[in-house]
Amino acid sequence: MTASPKAAGTGPRAALASYADTFARLAVANVTRAYPNFPAHLLAGPDEPVAPRAYHPAFYGAYDWHSAVHMHWLALRLLNRHPLAAAETAAVTEVLDAHLTPEALAAEAAYLSANPSFERPYGWAWLLMLTAESAESAENVKSTDGRWYAALAPAARAVADLLLAWLPKARYPVRHGVHGNSAFALGLVLDSADRAGVPDLVEPVRAKLREWFEGDHGGALRWEPSGQDFLSPLLAEADAMRRVAAPGEFGAWTARLLPELTAAAASGEWLLLAPPEVTDPADGQIGHLHGLCFSRATALYSLADALDDARSGVLRDTADAHLEAGLSALGSGDFTTDHWLATFAVLALEASGARASD
Repeated sequence: MTASPKAAGTGPRAALASYADTFARLAVANVTRAYPNFPAHLLAGPDEPVAPRAYHPAFYGAYDWHSAVHMHWLALRLLNRHPLAAAETAAVTEVLDAHLTPEALAAEAAYLSANPSFERPYGWAWLLMLTAESAESAENVKSTDGRWYAALAPAARAVADLLLAWLPKARYPVRHGVHGNSAFALGLVLDSADRAGVPDLVEPVRAKLREWFEGDHGGALRWEPSGQDFLSPLLAEADAMRRVAAPGEFGAWTARLLPELTAAAASGEWLLLAPPEVTDPADGQIGHLHGLCFSRATALYSLADALDDARSGVLRDTADAHLEAGLSALGSGDFTTDHWLATFAVLALEASGARASD
């Protein structure tokens, strides 16, 4: 039996308010930084333009398209939910007004429709998350008149149509721990579809998650992570199924999927799995493991709340350890991690209960 160094359910509860202005500055700097850039565009001929803004007038920055989208989400999330200083509020509003225009988003929507496998499914999910966040902004009397939501709506519809066309063909899920992971992306879709104005996605996505994962059992967290994961395949799956399981069935399903969790709770273990060791944070792939700390923490906190039984203490303690490890990597000044990591930090801090009061 391993004794916990802290009471179950406690741990790092760093106030998100202390990070909000820094994260807002990071978001603004990244979404307006066009280079270095890693375009995911298939060149059809020698005369095609390659400058990021030629194809993506809204989401040209932050190294790659999906990072640009979710760093816009981060900026808007902070504006909506967490107090920012006046200078950061003005800077965020200015950049969102410059990027989230009807013309720029029409171009983004057209590109998505013309390139149906582009950013599937990870970038698609983040576009819906951004649209959903803009809906909250439209309802927030401190914020806008709905112009960002109106501009984003056609792109959200394009993503919804792409998802509805893809899901029937997606016979098998992608289970690795990077961008293509099916469970993580579809979990975000469920979180955002209604508010993004595409509620017709909800039931097809719920049905696909159950088709893919309902029969899974005997998962082994000890096999994780792979060397470049920023997601945990098993925890992402469990967190997605948390969103769709029928009342009363999730606890038993989790016991089948994660027998290690049941064993840890029964034996008095406090740590289900250790935070990953990041040997070279400046390496773009190895540095993904910093994000794994945050995405694991987010899933672990959510699972602890959903289960609310003897397993919850193990989950919360493990989440605390991962959150603390991830926070140590923030603000490095290295664009390799700074262009994306703060988004996952906010998700984890919010899941931990560290929301700042309005």
